[in-house]
Amino acid sequence: MTIRTSGDISGRIPVLNIDRRQFLTILSGAGATAVLRPGRLWAAPTTSQISLDPVNKNLRFGITGALWGEWPNGNLIMSNDLHQIISDVVHFGLQGIEPYSGQVVQFLGNPLELKQMCDAAGITLVDVGDLALAPRSPAPAAAPAPAAAGPNPRPGPRWSPWIDEEGNAQLISEMVGFARNFLAPCGCDHWKTNMGSRPEGGPSEDQLKRLAATLNEIGRQTIAFGVRLAPHPHIWGPMEREHEFRTVMDLTDPKYVWLTTDTAHMTLGGMDAVKMIGDYFPRIAEVHLKDTYPRYRGNTVTPTRAEHQQASLYHNLGAGGVDFPAIFSILRKRNFKGWVVFDLDAPRSDDGTGNIQQNLAANIEYLRDKIGIKFPKPAA
Repeated sequence: MTIRTSGDISGRIPVLNIDRRQFLTILSGAGATAVLRPGRLWAAPTTSQISLDPVNKNLRFGITGALWGEWPNGNLIMSNDLHQIISDVVHFGLQGIEPYSGQVVQFLGNPLELKQMCDAAGITLVDVGDLALAPRSPAPAAAPAPAAAGPNPRPGPRWSPWIDEEGNAQLISEMVGFARNFLAPCGCDHWKTNMGSRPEGGPSEDQLKRLAATLNEIGRQTIAFGVRLAPHPHIWGPMEREHEFRTVMDLTDPKYVWLTTDTAHMTLGGMDAVKMIGDYFPRIAEVHLKDTYPRYRGNTVTPTRAEHQQASLYHNLGAGGVDFPAIFSILRKRNFKGWVVFDLDAPRSDDGTGNIQQNLAANIEYLRDKIGIKFPKPAA
C-alpha cells in the first residue's frame, strides 16, 4: 500500500510503501500516538479527550473527509486514503474524523479496523457521513413496458426513497443495518445523514410528512443500538428552506430524531444560522462548520448546483456569511456537549486558497485567533 506522507494529493509528494498491518503496528507501538511524516515519526499525546475550548470543556473538534479530494470536471472526488487523512487530522490537533460513506466502503467487512486506526492515532471516529453500501452489480435491463392508452401514460417522477414510497422500506432496512453493523460496533453515538435529492419546485406537504415518518422509523430502531439519527438539512435536499426544516422537525419525535446543523447550508437556504441553532439547540447532536458569502444572507432563492460547479458556494471560515462568534456564544452559554466538525470541500485549483493542508491550517487559525480555541501549534 502506498501511504502519502505530506502535501496535497497531486502525487508530487514523497511516499512510503508499507502495508496496512505495518501502519497499525507503527501507530500503536511505544505507548505513544504516532503518525507518518516525511523521514520520521511525529509523536503527539492523545487528543480525543483534551479540552480545547477554554469556556466549554465539553466541545470536541473534528473534520469530515470532504477536504481530501480533487475536482475533475467540476465534481468533487474524495480521497479514500484514510491513512493520510488521519495523519493530517492528528498533525493539526483535531480530535476526530467523520469520513463520508464512499471513504469507508473499504472497511465494510471490518469496521473495527477503521476504529483501531483512529484509536491508535489518538483520535475518535465521530461517525460516518451518510449510508455506506457495497457496490451493487448492475440490474439486468428490463423489457420495455407496453404503451398505455390515453394521455400521460407514464407515472410522475420518483425523487428519493426518503420522500417517496418506492424504495422507502429498503432504505429504512439498509440504514438500520448500517447503524447496527458498522456504527454501533465502532462506538459512534450519533449519525449525520443527508436525505436525498430535492423535488423540482420543492417537496410537497405529503412528501415532508413521509420524510418525517421515515426519519422517525429509522431513529426509533437505531437508538436501540445507541446511535442517535441526526439528519443534516442540505441545500438541494428536501429540508433546504426554513419552512421545510421546521415542518420536519415538528413532525419528528425528539427521542428518535436529532439534528446536524450546517452553518453554510442554513445560510445558503435563506435561514439565520444563529437563530436556528438557538431554536433547535436541545436536538443538536453535531454542528458542521463552513462559511459562505455575505450576499447569500436572507436570500429567497437558493443558489443552484450549476453556480456551485462554476465557483464554490462554500468558503473557509471568515468569509463573512456566517456569524461564528455568535454561534460559539450559544454553544458556550448553553454548554453544548458534542462535536463541532469542519465540513470543508477540497480546494479547487483556481480558488486561490492553496492546498489541502493550507486550507486546514487557515480554518484552524480562524478558530484559534477569533474564537479562542486552544489548538496546539503543529510541528513544522
